[in-house]
Amino acid sequence: EVHLVESGGGLVQAGGSLRLSCAASGFTFDDYAIGWFRQAPGKEREGVSCISGRHGSDHYANSVKGRFTISSDNAKNTVYLQMENLRPEDTAVYFCAAVYPEGYYCTGYGCCPLVLRPQLGIFNSWGQGTQVTVAS
Repeated sequence: EVHLVESGGGLVQAGGSLRLSCAASGFTFDDYAIGWFRQAPGKEREGVSCISGRHGSDHYANSVKGRFTISSDNAKNTVYLQMENLRPEDTAVYFCAAVYPEGYYCTGYGCCPLVLRPQLGIFNSWGQGTQVTVAS
């Protein structure tokens, strides 16, 4: 069973940085896609970024390009989201979610382009979330 645990959220001033971690277990850390999503109060869940272990690729929403960086440490079965130059509008609960095995669910360019369409339900294993609050 896929199990994901997020950590690293907190309160930060605008312009500050945070690094979120998503520790994964229950699957072989190779043929996967792991995405980061966020949901602010009263808003729909939004895809932020994704990394594919199968394709060795990453993907970002336009709103975070140039500020957020996704990476993985396969030895630790962990995906990170480094967030720089944070803005108040980045305030949300951040979730990581996995697709495993990615090759079963997505062909072609893989699942990561679909991180921007969370309503499709491709990312089917979710963590509990971590709160990020950016003060102005």
